Amino acid sequence: MFDAQRDACVAAAEAGGKVLLGYFRKLEPGMINEKTKNDFVSDADRASEAAIRAELEFRFPQYGFLGEESGSSGSAEIRWIVDPLDGTLNFVQGFPHWCVSVALWDAEGPVAGCVLDPLRGDCFVAVRGMGATWNGKPMRVSQQGGLDGAYLATGFAYQLGDRWPKFNEALGRVFPRAMGIRRAGSAALDLAHTACGIFDGYFELGLQPWDMAAGVLLLQEAGGCITDWEGGQTWFNTGSVVTGTRGVVQDLLGCTKEHGAS
Repeated sequence: MFDAQRDACVAAAEAGGKVLLGYFRKLEPGMINEKTKNDFVSDADRASEAAIRAELEFRFPQYGFLGEESGSSGSAEIRWIVDPLDGTLNFVQGFPHWCVSVALWDAEGPVAGCVLDPLRGDCFVAVRGMGATWNGKPMRVSQQGGLDGAYLATGFAYQLGDRWPKFNEALGRVFPRAMGIRRAGSAALDLAHTACGIFDGYFELGLQPWDMAAGVLLLQEAGGCITDWEGGQTWFNTGSVVTGTRGVVQDLLGCTKEHGAS
């Protein structure tokens, strides 16, 4: 079930990745624009999204589309959700940590998804109810039992604005307990790396649907948990995300909830 949709996710991500490899560390100043302060888009983002969209429309013209650069069109009941370049600032600066994210969602949530890291050749894929794979091999979240000694990913951006104090307060609670915290600048890869057990957990505020549409399915199908910062299920609409193993998520919620334990 959903084999064709899974294959479409992978083919589209590969099409976008191929485009991006042709641009990486070759962008000229005139090929980069600032959408809002410190939020960039480049010719690479646009070209990647065009290649991804063409592949998906060829395979499933009846589905809707939501892309970071071109917005929403077609059916909202079942649609592709695409980030053609997650980690644009990294890409623009030449930092080798970015990816492509392609997912299909219906009324029940994510159906199929792919996060592709073209530089490392890492392909993370999941299908609802069918598990998740890393380069074709089954993957699972780590066995970390709790926050103490956990290896974590997080993220924050200029766009956090007045949410920064909330994030900083939570970070201050997490920091003394974690073994390490990394902020690499690609939410989709953070989710994929949590799903495959590289990270034990991940937390962030202010994500957009395309940042996590594929990654959350990877996480769910790899046996992980996902909640919002209050322990609820508003994460997709609010962009408030806590993920990881069950024990790590429970401990992280003690740090992220309003008036959490100190």
